[in-house]
Amino acid sequence: MVPRLLLNEMCAKILSSGKVVILFGARQTGKTTLCNQVIEKLGLRTFMVNADQAKYLAVFSGKDLDRMLSLTEGYEMLFIDEAHRIPDIGLNIKILHDEVPGLKILLTGSSSFELSQKVTEPLTGRKHVYQLYPVATCELSSYMNAFEINETLEDTLIYGSYPEVFTAKNHQDKTEILEEITNSYLFKDVLETTTIRYRFLLRDLLKLIAFQIGSEVSLHELSKSLGISRETVENYLRLMEESFIIYRLSGFSRNLRKEISKLDKFYFYDLGIRNCLINNLNPLDTRNDHGQLWENFIITERLKYISYKKMKSSAYFWRTYTGAELDYVEEREGKLFGYEIKYKKDKARIPNAWKETYGGEYQLINKSNYLSFMT
Repeated sequence: MVPRLLLNEMCAKILSSGKVVILFGARQTGKTTLCNQVIEKLGLRTFMVNADQAKYLAVFSGKDLDRMLSLTEGYEMLFIDEAHRIPDIGLNIKILHDEVPGLKILLTGSSSFELSQKVTEPLTGRKHVYQLYPVATCELSSYMNAFEINETLEDTLIYGSYPEVFTAKNHQDKTEILEEITNSYLFKDVLETTTIRYRFLLRDLLKLIAFQIGSEVSLHELSKSLGISRETVENYLRLMEESFIIYRLSGFSRNLRKEISKLDKFYFYDLGIRNCLINNLNPLDTRNDHGQLWENFIITERLKYISYKKMKSSAYFWRTYTGAELDYVEEREGKLFGYEIKYKKDKARIPNAWKETYGGEYQLINKSNYLSFMT
């Protein structure tokens, strides 16, 4: 069992804040397991609801306080798993929370769009929201030393870090579990909660994105390759962002004419998903995409760390038309921090255009110092 960083924080908020606690994240990232740990640690008498079970849908979607009380009476906490599946769940939880202030409420969901529309908006001012990612390097550091983490690095770059994949005993098991996640769960929320006209193109679009990690992505080129409109491409990308499959970085610019800022880069929350989509789970020494894997890994792990530590930071990349670039830029504490991310490179020079325009901090992130960047 991998200790999750959010465990103690969620327990504290449930006990002390008097607000609804919501945990969201992709399917199979361990949300239910974490919530069960929260329930066990708190020791509160808890009524547990699986929103996939039809018998609970009418109770928690009918805005009928008496019916909700008939289920929760005598319990100290209510836990609803995959809450976004229940119609009007946010309004119903608002009613229950306001009328029964002593009842602790814990919800999970796997689609940020559905959570925003159905859950979080009606609970404005009444909630604490957390996001759970696949296993983070900063979580591993709580029970593994640097040597042990480095021993897992190649597997993480190839198979990713979904909990069940990460803890599997061998590569065959990792492959089977990863293929099951990719084929059975990856698009489930997108397909069930939205109207997708070209369902078969979701995977094709993600494959194209998978081959372009670290490069600016042209929506026009994607639309030409897939034979669909640019608007449809943008809509599909947004849906996959809201289902926690991919995320984007925009170009940093202070509106200097030489800076590229109109195109975005896309990365995967989990490299195992990326590699499975392109059917390449080969060992590192037989691959030619080390740089792409490393860049995706470093930026994703850094963003997990920032999220879990609740750091106020904005993330970008930076590039000029003359070819100067930084793989990753953070704006925090009123300062700019630029990073070059290289798998094998030992030395790097700050781009003159960056130094002259912004000054700021600059650092090379490679295999020798990456742990300090994400733990």
